[in-house]
Amino acid sequence: MSGIFFLGVKNRDRYLRFISPVGDLFARAGIHPHVLTAAGFVVSLLAALPYAKGSFFWGACLLAVAGICDTLDGQIARKTNKQSRFGAFFDSTLDRYSDLFPFAGMAYYFSGGGGFAGSTPGANPSPLTIIAIIMTIAGSFMVSYTRARAEGLGVECRKGIMQRPERITFLIIGSFLGAIPAIGLVLLKIALVILAVLTNATAVSRIVYTRRELSAGKGGM
Repeated sequence: MSGIFFLGVKNRDRYLRFISPVGDLFARAGIHPHVLTAAGFVVSLLAALPYAKGSFFWGACLLAVAGICDTLDGQIARKTNKQSRFGAFFDSTLDRYSDLFPFAGMAYYFSGGGGFAGSTPGANPSPLTIIAIIMTIAGSFMVSYTRARAEGLGVECRKGIMQRPERITFLIIGSFLGAIPAIGLVLLKIALVILAVLTNATAVSRIVYTRRELSAGKGGM
């Protein structure tokens, strides 16, 4: 069941209606969907910088802007009839890089890395948090891979409680919480552990679902 965790269909619809006027404006201005796709990629890359510095509030703000760009590119493509197979491929590919950048910044921060953007060496080393980040990255990629592989076998696979919109939203919320003085780092670490668990649980649920669908429709593995 997609979007069941904390977004839900109604909340997604409200969000799409809220930003739809912006999509209409960009479409009338003749902005190509690929421009928004590339913009989301660049903003996600820039988000790695405040994350690496421990400025989680600003990292979350940039991540929110990147998420809006990622939504608008699809809206503009539909409104201007510029949907294409390459556009879908291009968007999905850049999404994978965009997923990586904020976590790379956080991994740098929690490694205690210094000498970059004013960070202090050894300020916040946390090996367990880095493990959670690595597992979240792996889970995020596997959520996308299992869907792509299943659809390559003819199975529509959009199952799971932590798909990309949920991941981004949860990371933004966790990052804002991470900016709270005194307890912020603890809350962010908890959010990362939850992300690590639920992204991989989503990937596993897709494996189970795909096996069931293939067994039912094509006589097993």
